[in-house]
Amino acid sequence: MQSHYGHLARLLHFCIDQELTAAVESMELTAAQGRIVGYLMHSQEPPCPRDIEMAFHLSHPTVSGLLSRLEQKDFLELRTDPQDRRCKRIYILPKGVEIHDRMHLAIGEIEERIVQDFTPEERKQFAWLMRRAIHNMGGSPCLNQEEEDKT
Repeated sequence: MQSHYGHLARLLHFCIDQELTAAVESMELTAAQGRIVGYLMHSQEPPCPRDIEMAFHLSHPTVSGLLSRLEQKDFLELRTDPQDRRCKRIYILPKGVEIHDRMHLAIGEIEERIVQDFTPEERKQFAWLMRRAIHNMGGSPCLNQEEEDKT
């Protein structure tokens, strides 16, 4: 029996996105917007839009649209960097902090559902296999960042 790993990975990603979107739906956000808020919350200093483009491998127009919608909804604010007037820094607002907290809880619940009937050993093996598959495909800046965050 042939497995279609890419299709299975895509289905799991779709399921997770749907659950995350449902979790923040009452605040009129999508999972993609929530991920941007999460990135902002974990940034050492307020990033520029270019930082988000590189971190998420997104185009400038996509990031501009995401940031514009988040700013319109008062989740974040863009301010000109006083040291570099060409750069706008992105600052999280209290409403953005609130959605981050809700997303964090939702992610925990979703991740628990993913592995709910796995043994502790299967949970470790599942994570290990996922990381190994990512590595086999050439690695990822996101995977490397995850490893840095653990240290």
